[in-house]
Amino acid sequence: MQPNTPQSDPPPTPGSPVGSPPPTQNLTHQEAAANIIRRQIDTTFQAAPSEHETANPYQRTHQPSTTPTPEQWQQYHSAWQDYYQKYYERYYVGHIHQARQAIAAQNTAPARQVFGSTDTAEPGSLDKDEALFELRHQLLDSVQKKVVQVRKSRHFIPIAAAFAVMLLFSFLQYNQLLIANVQAYVSPGNINPENIIVDPNTSTTVDPALTNIVIPKINVDAPVDYNAQPDYDSQMAAMKNGLAYFGIAGASSKPGQVGNTPVAGHSSNDVLEAGSYKFIFAQLDKVQPGDAVYANYQGTRYTYVVTKKEVVLPTEVSRLVYATDKPVLTLITCTPLGTAQKRLLVTAEQVNPSPASASKPTDSNTGSDSSKVSEMAGTAPTIFERLFGAR
Repeated sequence: MQPNTPQSDPPPTPGSPVGSPPPTQNLTHQEAAANIIRRQIDTTFQAAPSEHETANPYQRTHQPSTTPTPEQWQQYHSAWQDYYQKYYERYYVGHIHQARQAIAAQNTAPARQVFGSTDTAEPGSLDKDEALFELRHQLLDSVQKKVVQVRKSRHFIPIAAAFAVMLLFSFLQYNQLLIANVQAYVSPGNINPENIIVDPNTSTTVDPALTNIVIPKINVDAPVDYNAQPDYDSQMAAMKNGLAYFGIAGASSKPGQVGNTPVAGHSSNDVLEAGSYKFIFAQLDKVQPGDAVYANYQGTRYTYVVTKKEVVLPTEVSRLVYATDKPVLTLITCTPLGTAQKRLLVTAEQVNPSPASASKPTDSNTGSDSSKVSEMAGTAPTIFERLFGAR
């Protein structure tokens, strides 16, 4: 081999592909490529930092956060409100348009005649009657749904039960006031003609067993218990079956005798109390001076004419005791109607038979001592008075 002869490549390694570059050449190319990448990386990291970066790329600073001003918040919320307003306007307008189209599709000719209109309308339009009908139907449907919801509510039964209990107690407490006013309103509507006496000056004999008092103006015909005592229990027991004689010392005469004959009756009483005369004097306040009152006693009908009316306290028992040379009848009841706060006294003087023929009271009916009678009987205790022991 001559010195100037170029050195030939070494023979290929057994098993290597023919024509592949030698291993030394591949390493050279890889090293060159790596150098290029290194230079690019160095160039990148050696570049001048931006205005938002420092020399160290891993140590960065940020601008401080800013707090929005009230004006900016207002603009923000106004923008959202404007968005939602426009959104829901389009939403409901679209639904209304669909509903009108559905209603227009149902508005056939027979249906329009039901509303009383025979003219032809444009599709999707509603006349006044149809619009009102649709509105009423929607309102009724809404109310029915609300009622169902309320009934299904877990609060409905307790509230309804409490309301029912309240109504029950209110009725038990104030039924006298309610029923007495109803009785006072309806009772004159069915006057028995037999109770109306045309001529009060005509003497009439009656059944000796009758001891009733008749007041034609207010349609009263009730028996009187002349054996009743003036105490509360005796008066209440007698008034279950009619009227109660309230004879006390100085006011203990009987019909046809000189002096005052006091007779008491209920204007109202608790509806649970026994008896059919709980409202017998509900209209006694309508009796006026000049009206006639009749008392049947021991086979004689005595005619009285009302002379005065007055309202006194229940304890003013002494108002029944006064000197008189005439036969006088005093009707007693509670007032105002439905309560037992005061007593109404209706005084009537006998006109027939002649007062001159009236007898003196006998020793057997001198009456109880008025000083021992604290008050004129009233009504039975109410439910609350029974519960809390007011009486």
